[in-house]
Amino acid sequence: MRWFARSKSPQAPEADVATAMTAAFQASKAGDHARALELWAPLAHAGIARAQNNIGACFSEGLGVERDPALAFQWLTLSAAGGDPTGQRNLAALYFKGEGVEQDYARAAALYRRAAEAGDGPAQDMLSWMLLEGEVMPPDPAEARLWAEKAAGYEVAASMTRLGMIFHNALGVERDPVQAARWWTKAAEHGDADGEAMLGAAHHLGAGVPRDPARALTLLLSAQRRGSALADRFIEAARQAVSEDQAAEIEQRLPHKPEPAA
Repeated sequence: MRWFARSKSPQAPEADVATAMTAAFQASKAGDHARALELWAPLAHAGIARAQNNIGACFSEGLGVERDPALAFQWLTLSAAGGDPTGQRNLAALYFKGEGVEQDYARAAALYRRAAEAGDGPAQDMLSWMLLEGEVMPPDPAEARLWAEKAAGYEVAASMTRLGMIFHNALGVERDPVQAARWWTKAAEHGDADGEAMLGAAHHLGAGVPRDPARALTLLLSAQRRGSALADRFIEAARQAVSEDQAAEIEQRLPHKPEPAA
């Protein structure tokens, strides 16, 4: 298929768009990206911004088609221009990484901000991270906290962990171990390994939560097995805070770490 060669088709009826988008979503969820692309293609050529985003994302990630960052950039540019926040966020990622287009942090930040202001949780999370790190835009801990709170409202777990770090490290706020532990608890409940690691560290130190060596080791080992490097610095101290029998029992209860692919 000549993905970017067709002229723009007439706008499809709204009911047909909804039906096709639902069918495409179901096909994509089932792993049939080729079928999803067949359904998205006429909608994208008709100017449906979300369908343009979805095609761009497939080219960006190589889902159902050969990976092609240049085509991803073309489709995501159309989607972003059409006002789709997800398209704006995905286009921002291409500018941030320099895939399919020359790397441009300022352009990436502007697109992340547009998507964040439109209510896109992952864009709010990324904008919060950029404002806190201060490497690609001027640091602003207060605004970083604002966007992290908004993203946390969309259940973005990474922002919950970041809020915990903001209160833990007193970044634009008074240091508050209780608030830090509260956010890390929420992050852990939503599956964020770094949040789980920091909650484990809080239980190890008794910072904002009761000191609980067994729970601390359980959380830290679980976080480590799920890929959190933050857990590494606390593991040995947490292990020494319980008996050998307790440590062995905790390790036995936890799921085994998956073996790396050959």
